[in-house]
Amino acid sequence: MTAHTHEITALCAEGKRVYSSALRAGRIARSEADCAPCLVDFALLRPDPDDGEWLRPVPPAVALAQHLHPLEREIQEHRRNSIALTDSFEPFMAIKAHDPAPTHAITVLEGIERINAALDQATAATQTEVLTLQPGGGRNEHRLHEALTRSQPIIKRGVSLRTLYQHTVRHSFGTLAYADQLGEGHVEIRTVEELIDRLLIFDGEVAFIPAGDRDDVALELRHPGMVKYLTRVFEVLWRRGIPLQDAIPDEPTPEGITGVQRSIAHLLVEGHVDEAIARRLGMNVRTCRAHIAKLAAALGSGSRAQLGYLIAQSGILDQEQ
Repeated sequence: MTAHTHEITALCAEGKRVYSSALRAGRIARSEADCAPCLVDFALLRPDPDDGEWLRPVPPAVALAQHLHPLEREIQEHRRNSIALTDSFEPFMAIKAHDPAPTHAITVLEGIERINAALDQATAATQTEVLTLQPGGGRNEHRLHEALTRSQPIIKRGVSLRTLYQHTVRHSFGTLAYADQLGEGHVEIRTVEELIDRLLIFDGEVAFIPAGDRDDVALELRHPGMVKYLTRVFEVLWRRGIPLQDAIPDEPTPEGITGVQRSIAHLLVEGHVDEAIARRLGMNVRTCRAHIAKLAAALGSGSRAQLGYLIAQSGILDQEQ
């Protein structure tokens, strides 16, 4: 006989056939049962005490009871363990834990609707302060309307709002109008030359950052260490910012190179292409290329390769921006 590798709950076709024949006849020759050794393994066929050449079938009801018995004992054991565990923990169930319930440190938000829902929830719960970094140039009317709708109610509740934009928004009438509609009091807006990705922090407890290059995926961060770190990053950038109502100190060099052009020069030397520089400084590519042309003219450069060399030799990268 060769062993069969299956459970009794998945009896093979030969086993079913031989067992059925044995039940009908009352016994079956060993030679006929050789094709289904599983029947002996599962104690469905037993040797005939009167003749060793024959096997007798165990009645199905008896076989079923024999196989169910260990399962029922195991079930009873699990029930006893469940009762014991319940009795063990019962004294502690009435004690109210003082520690706050654990929250997910990082939640991936996929889809604009889910992101906006999470922002609305954080906005409604905030009590003290909202910090935001808004890179790029002027935002479109739809985004400004969303920001205004979200900001006005919390400002009325006395929540302070500090926002950092890039200098290029000073030329965006839409963004300036948005700033006017926010009003005064607890609202402060500053600008810097360059910003990292978008960031929103509510009450120092929850922060939102992009999850990549896509606009429809964001990360909701609630780990205290992460949020504290991002708050420190914001404060460093905030100290470098210039209030929106103040003029940007932008004295050109003797060669006539402005602060914006010095920023572009830094990025050119680092090897960034025009599109990347424009994105980093929140301007369109055409404006960026116009600044590069003025920079090249001021330094007397005839080619892009020569421009990088002249920037390094001119010393403008060492000048305070």
